[in-house]
Amino acid sequence: MRWLTAGLLALLVLLQYPLWLGKGGWLKIWEYGRQLEAQKEETRQLEIRNAGLDAEVRDLKQGYEAIEERARFELGMVKPDEVFVQIPDRPQRSEKQP
Repeated sequence: MRWLTAGLLALLVLLQYPLWLGKGGWLKIWEYGRQLEAQKEETRQLEIRNAGLDAEVRDLKQGYEAIEERARFELGMVKPDEVFVQIPDRPQRSEKQP
């Protein structure tokens, strides 16, 4: 009777192994699901970034205002008859006056 129980238990373990640890087992499926969710989140972030870039490209194609704004702020360019004046911030005064 002991041999029969041990044999059936061994058979049960052999049948359960592919279900839990095999190529298509529960642990692999769980891991693939986790990887899929991480990939979906990354895709969402990239879609948001791409939408912003698309809007910027459309803005640059449609008007010169965006190009002018970029030239002024990023490249420091000015128009031919324009004078550029920069006023530096004053240093903060201390509360105590000597």
